[in-house]
Amino acid sequence: MGDHEAEIPTDSVTLAGELVVPENASGVVAFAHGSGSSRFSPRNNFVAERIRERGVGTLLFDLLTETEDRTYETRFDIDLLVERLLAATDWLREQSETEQLHLGYFGSSTGAAAALRAAARRDDVDAVVSRGGRVDLAHDAIPNVNAPTLFLVGSKDTAVLSLNQREYERLTCEKELTVVEGASHLFEEPGKLAEVADAAADWFEEHLEAN
Repeated sequence: MGDHEAEIPTDSVTLAGELVVPENASGVVAFAHGSGSSRFSPRNNFVAERIRERGVGTLLFDLLTETEDRTYETRFDIDLLVERLLAATDWLREQSETEQLHLGYFGSSTGAAAALRAAARRDDVDAVVSRGGRVDLAHDAIPNVNAPTLFLVGSKDTAVLSLNQREYERLTCEKELTVVEGASHLFEEPGKLAEVADAAADWFEEHLEAN
């Protein structure tokens, strides 16, 4: 398994990350974390481990620098987050171990909006998963997403669930909405994050498989 630190250049800053690619991987998933989070998110790392168990690589990286993340407005600058995710995608396409792999996005909260908007702008994204996503912040881009898309939302996360149900109807791609019963926004209840991880891993394993 290849495992190395990543330094992802953007127009203005260099973003830190970690790329892990299992041997004979069929795909790679770039993670877009939510506001106030980072590549060290325990929830995203838990999900990433499950995904790698299915033979799919993962890239966890910081969408913002530490300085940028201190500013509330920057955390919700979706356009900026999209550009950062696209820069990370370009970086993946330049690495010898990932340049030919199928590509997926896993987005959480505001990161899900960035993932959907980025997917709408690229034709090489093969799957998207949103966990508790603020998908309403990608409203204008939703109809242009072509990649198979999975929305995962907790049943107790009523406000976000309502937003997901509304935007789900506007998706024109292959799609699925899974409501995790008894789960709140962060899926902190016993066993609920494991349900999310397994559902995401299943989705990526299916849609990032080798041709």
